[in-house]
Amino acid sequence: MTEDVVMKTRGYTLFYGGFKALNDITMDIPVNSITAIIGPSGCGKSSLIRSFNRMNDLIVDSRVEGTILVDDEDIYSKDVVELRKKVGMVFQRPNPFPKSIFDNVAYGPRIHGTRDRSKLAAIVEKSLRDSALWDEVKDDLDKSALSLSGGQQQRLCIARALAVEPEVILMDEPASALDPVATLKIEELMEKLKRKYTIVVVTHNMQQAARVSDYTAFLLTDVDRAGNLIEFGRTSEIFTKPVDKRTEDYISGRFG
Repeated sequence: MTEDVVMKTRGYTLFYGGFKALNDITMDIPVNSITAIIGPSGCGKSSLIRSFNRMNDLIVDSRVEGTILVDDEDIYSKDVVELRKKVGMVFQRPNPFPKSIFDNVAYGPRIHGTRDRSKLAAIVEKSLRDSALWDEVKDDLDKSALSLSGGQQQRLCIARALAVEPEVILMDEPASALDPVATLKIEELMEKLKRKYTIVVVTHNMQQAARVSDYTAFLLTDVDRAGNLIEFGRTSEIFTKPVDKRTEDYISGRFG
């Protein structure tokens, strides 16, 4: 792969206690691209994406082997707060804080020391513009974020992630709880965001992966139920001429 790479895994293996969730994952995530992680339920997709900003640290008895590098730095050598500033996360279900729209977006910058109201206002506006939400909420910034629709809440959560200027945005099935119209808005937004950011998205929707992603990683469990990386490459090639028969079978709906 000749593209610039922002994130790498090298022999990454994840354990939850005695259970091996991921086995020997090695892959490169190119900068300013959308990488989709696909595979059947239970294959470790969410475990992998949560590994990229150390969300699995919160799970008791989790441990890792191998490395994950962001900008060639081992993520386990970094302060986790600084890591999550660089590698943001958007979850499957929108999770706005029970605060105003403004305070949701300003939360991260405040945590990192920004107190000046005019600076915060500029950050909030830019983040809401970048998440395609500004025009819908600019007159209601003091309203509760919980008053927004599901699709708006998800775009607000994206704005909240953007407010701390990450390099990478992780999205764990960001549209699975949304209707088709809201889903389309999220997909269109992802396409715009990759001009500035690198996006890694978990999706069960093969059509979505084919539509929005530049690269695709296909995971599958082995006999021990550990998730293995079966194939990684450009989405156009994975979906039209996969190297591994199991990839072809999954994409074509023969299993999974």
